[in-house]
Amino acid sequence: MNIKNALKYVFVGLACVLSACSDEENGVSIGNMSLEKPSVSNVTYKSVDVSAQVKDPSSYILKRGICYGTEASPTIENQIVEVEGSGSDINVVLSGLTESTTYYVRAFVTVLDNEPMYSEEVQVTTLAATLDDKLADYVAPDYEDDYTSIAGWDKRNEWNLANVHDPSVVLADDGYYYMYQTDASYGNAHDGHGHFHCRRSKDLVNWEYMGATMQEAPAWVKENLNAYRAEMGLEPIESPSYGYWAPVVRKVKTGLYRMYYSIVVDNYIQTGKTNTTDNFDGSWTERAFIGLMETSDPASNVWEDKGMVICSSSDRGMNDWSRPDLDNWNAYFYFNAIDPTYLVDKDGTHWLIYGSWHSGIAEVELNPETGLPKTSLGKPWGISNWNTNTYGKLIARRGTSRWQGSEGPEVVYNPETGYYYMFLAYGSLAVEYNTRVVRARSMNGPWLDINNNDAAYGIQAEPIVTHPYKFSNSYGWVGISHCAVFNDGNGNWFYSSQGRLPENVPGVNESNAVMMGHVRSIRWTEDGWPLVMPERYGAVPQVPITEGELIGDWEMIQMSSNHPGQQYASAIMTLSADHKITEGTWKGGSWSYDAENQVLTANGVKLYLQREVDWEMIPRTPTIVFAGYHQSNGVWRTDWGKKVQ
Repeated sequence: MNIKNALKYVFVGLACVLSACSDEENGVSIGNMSLEKPSVSNVTYKSVDVSAQVKDPSSYILKRGICYGTEASPTIENQIVEVEGSGSDINVVLSGLTESTTYYVRAFVTVLDNEPMYSEEVQVTTLAATLDDKLADYVAPDYEDDYTSIAGWDKRNEWNLANVHDPSVVLADDGYYYMYQTDASYGNAHDGHGHFHCRRSKDLVNWEYMGATMQEAPAWVKENLNAYRAEMGLEPIESPSYGYWAPVVRKVKTGLYRMYYSIVVDNYIQTGKTNTTDNFDGSWTERAFIGLMETSDPASNVWEDKGMVICSSSDRGMNDWSRPDLDNWNAYFYFNAIDPTYLVDKDGTHWLIYGSWHSGIAEVELNPETGLPKTSLGKPWGISNWNTNTYGKLIARRGTSRWQGSEGPEVVYNPETGYYYMFLAYGSLAVEYNTRVVRARSMNGPWLDINNNDAAYGIQAEPIVTHPYKFSNSYGWVGISHCAVFNDGNGNWFYSSQGRLPENVPGVNESNAVMMGHVRSIRWTEDGWPLVMPERYGAVPQVPITEGELIGDWEMIQMSSNHPGQQYASAIMTLSADHKITEGTWKGGSWSYDAENQVLTANGVKLYLQREVDWEMIPRTPTIVFAGYHQSNGVWRTDWGKKVQ
């Protein structure tokens, strides 16, 4: 027998001796070796210290350490922490644990040619994390605002909030927020991949792309379009040019969700030719349609179409659609059937509110069972008085022209204030897009702005809720409107819209076509007006803000309706420890702080505070922001600010 074989038999013999001496019933001892029950100490919300000891350790130990999990009798197939080197002591820290969670913990050793040996089990429950703990551990979102490198369709699973326009957000029964949108994307990446795309999120920060909810236009659009054209004595349009715009989604009840969507026909009325300058034929473009889809489960992304709800209508005759030239804005259609929003009021009445430019925003009562208009519409021309016709009651407009420059209504009810709120987009979307708000005690109106002016009579509503802006160290954002407003069921309200980069950002091709989805927190003033925070929501833990944190420099932006299209930039405001304002527009004024309500009063103006992300900081970090309204020289101004870190 050679030396190699002799050693082999000795090795096997030792293994057999060890195996014969093991306790096969409980696997706790091998020879005289045993494991003591672990002890735990220094328990926090995310970690725990664990100690154990191997008594009479075998020289054939391969590994030793702690195994743990959230189910009883953890093994080395669960999570483990090994101890390096030799010896009998096992001292480890279990980290990365979940707060308020019970873990099962055992010590283990593995021995040559034996099953692992485990100690008795001990249970330990981590502590609940305090807000201070969570703030200390907070990590801000790190996705790029310039998403052009991942804008393509093949990168859609990396989009998060890239390629969002005109969002609508609903909180579903499964705990997800679902977001739906207009067909718009950088470089038209969505083309050929369906319509009214969806994404979802549990935390409003990280979003999962879900895909299109509609693959092609339903047949009823073309059928209804050409039926109206036949009555008007016009030839049918065989291949209409469609646009898919601005859906709204609401939960009606458990197991029923409704989506109202817009399909625009972008062809001229007279000849049916596609809308281009060269094809202009002396007529307005064709009508738009609002349709309805329903689903029982947004997670399925399967929606059933329910047909036409309403279409664009005119108070003129069916053939009074001529347009002298492309500079004429005396529109044929009175109500433009796009940009729907949907509300079930506190009395259970269902309402469709819609409209864009043309003569303003209309309101129609719906049948709760079908989701369709309660009253038969009649023909979409020669509609009656604007206050009573079946295509809607006019409830808001910006001026009295037929091209009045407001759109994208979003209507919600806040039971805490007892008001219905209508958010409106003002201006063209590329840059000047900004948000205004009016409110009413009833869906029957009147809808009043902060000056108590009735929006139905063509007002410039105040205050401004969002506006193009720029903090330092950034190019800022423009085109911030056409919003969704929603809450989490716990009294926390949110505003979502797209934001566009300004034109001519260096290094970004067609930068104004970059459309990033924004979500922002809303606070409410003591007299019930919504304040949208200046920085985007990042799920920053809302640790109570102390007075000492307010001392120092702030970047402040003051916005008004006097400068449409302007991107307001920030300037420094400094708060001193002796409650003086030593720099900025309000220099020479004083400040005080209501810690209970987290309201900073500066120069007599109440500014409502929130912890949010400083998105312009590198790296991004939590900061404190404020928003408020005040009136100066008869003009309402919106005050935004953030603490300089």
